[in-house]
Amino acid sequence: MRSSITRLLIKCYQFLFARRQFYPVNRLLHALSLRGLGILNFENERLSGETCFLKSYLGGKQESVVLDVGANIGAYAEGALKIQPTAHVYSFEPHPRTFQGLHNAAQRSGFEAVNAGCGSERSELVLYDYPAQDGSAHASLYQGVFNSLHGTQPVEHLVTIITLDDFCRERGLLHIDLLKVDVEGNELKVLLGFQEYLSEERVDAIHFEFNAMNVVSRVFFKDFVELLKGYEFYRLLPNGLVRLPEYDPTVYEIFAFQNIVALRKHRAAGVKGDG
Repeated sequence: MRSSITRLLIKCYQFLFARRQFYPVNRLLHALSLRGLGILNFENERLSGETCFLKSYLGGKQESVVLDVGANIGAYAEGALKIQPTAHVYSFEPHPRTFQGLHNAAQRSGFEAVNAGCGSERSELVLYDYPAQDGSAHASLYQGVFNSLHGTQPVEHLVTIITLDDFCRERGLLHIDLLKVDVEGNELKVLLGFQEYLSEERVDAIHFEFNAMNVVSRVFFKDFVELLKGYEFYRLLPNGLVRLPEYDPTVYEIFAFQNIVALRKHRAAGVKGDG
C-alpha cells in the first residue's frame, strides 16, 4: 500500500514539476535533501554524525582496539578516548609535517602514532598536498585530487605505505573493534591490505568516508559492497545511523562527503537507532 502511494506521489510530482521553470526549485530541494540524508554535512563532528556514532558504539566497549587510518592531527583518536578511555588506539599518518601534530596529540592523550600510510601493499608512494597549506587534511595519494578537484598544482612527499594485515600481525592484535579510514580516495586499497583480518571476521566495524575523491580514484560504492559482503551499511546522521537498503546506484553512488559505517552483521545490534 505504501509503495503504491509513493509511486502515485512521484508520478504526480513528475507531471506537475518536471518542467523547465521549476528546475531551480528542484535544484534547491536536491541540495536540501542531500543534507537531510547525511551528505555534505562536514562542518563539524556533531553534524556529520561522528560524535553520536562513537558514543553509541564505543561507550560500553572496555579495552576496545581502534585503528585510525588517515589520522591527521589526532582529533578522531582523542574523541574516541574521551568516550572510551580504556580503548587502545593506533593512529596512522604518513605526512611528515602533519605527523608532528599527531605525535604531540598522542603524547598528550595516550594513543600510539604511526608515521605511515596504509594501502594494499608495502611500498613508498608520493603524497600530494596544497603548496600553500602543506600539512592539510586533504593530503592524498592521488594527484588528481588537487589538479582536478582543487584546481592547483600540489607539492609532493615520498611516504611509507604499509598494510594493516602486516601491522596487526606484528603487534599481535587479534581483533579490531573499530577501523576508521579517511584517506582522500584511497579507502578501498586500505581495506584490500586488510583482507586476512576481514576474511577471518576479526574486524567488527569500519567507519569510512565516501566522497568526490572516489571519482579521481575510480572507486564506486559498489566496490565496497562487493568487498565487505559480511557487513551491513549505514549512513551517519547527527542523531544516529540509518541502514542503507539493498544496493541501488541512485542511493549509494553519490560522490559527495558522507560518513559510512559498515557493521559486521552479527555485531550490528545496539548501534542502529538514534543517539
